[in-house]
Amino acid sequence: MRASALSRDPIIEPVSEASTTVSIERPAVYIVATPIGNLGDLSARAVEVLSAVDIILCEDTRHSRRLLDHYAIARPLAALHEHNEAEGARVHLERMRERRHACALISDAGTPLISDPGFVLVRAAHAAAVPVFAIPGACAAIAALSIAGVPCQRFAYEGFLPSQAAARARALQALAREPRTLVFYEAPHRIAAVLAAMRDSFGANREAAVGRELTKRYESLYRGTLGELSRRIGEDAQLARGEFVIVVAGAPARMSDDAELERIVAIVRAHADLRTAVRVASALTGAPRNRVYEVALRTASCDNDPIES
Repeated sequence: MRASALSRDPIIEPVSEASTTVSIERPAVYIVATPIGNLGDLSARAVEVLSAVDIILCEDTRHSRRLLDHYAIARPLAALHEHNEAEGARVHLERMRERRHACALISDAGTPLISDPGFVLVRAAHAAAVPVFAIPGACAAIAALSIAGVPCQRFAYEGFLPSQAAARARALQALAREPRTLVFYEAPHRIAAVLAAMRDSFGANREAAVGRELTKRYESLYRGTLGELSRRIGEDAQLARGEFVIVVAGAPARMSDDAELERIVAIVRAHADLRTAVRVASALTGAPRNRVYEVALRTASCDNDPIES
């Protein structure tokens, strides 16, 4: 039993007359994962819970109604999205407590709160001592990690990057030395620009995978280096359609060793001009070119070596 439910005597009610496998607590909030593409991925438990709660909160009632109609779930729907979440959470929690209602929260696709609304509601529910339960299921980030072939023992979920190029570059630069695998979501109209920015910030040789339209009819997985993936999507407009998950391998351990990078830069710099040295050292170490350039400038300054313009 959850800690938030220990302080009172909960009312447990059966899900429905037709089901004896799941019980519903009232009041309570159920966070229910929905399919990310394939309707068959909605779990039997999720169907039972959605069929039994008093109201279902969702981002878009028209979109969610299609899913519920597919499973013959006839429950009231109410919109809860980024523009009304604060007020909506307050209103629905008041009703849940007054009427001892249970509500379910779903998003348009996947697990709520993961780059989707819901955090305000969950936070407020905990503050009001209303239990929150997870009905797990599909999540695009986890689905992509499971098939990417990129190390996934440790990873960091970053969601959507900033839409503006300058802000995006700053965000990526801050992650350039992160050793954990990184997971991003991206929209089709930005995928080419984002992969190019990742190539520039993380280095063209960083291993990555791009999952497109996961679980849907035209599901695709592209694997390679960031340089290869950026070039491929730039050349084929068909690849820049659909919803994307980008999985990028973490920074190589040697990137965090300034002394090793400086040693390699110094060796290459002794036999090539600055621009060539930066390009070669970046390819050898996997470090982003801007970082190699900074090291090259620092090394040259220490050695009183002239810098070409």
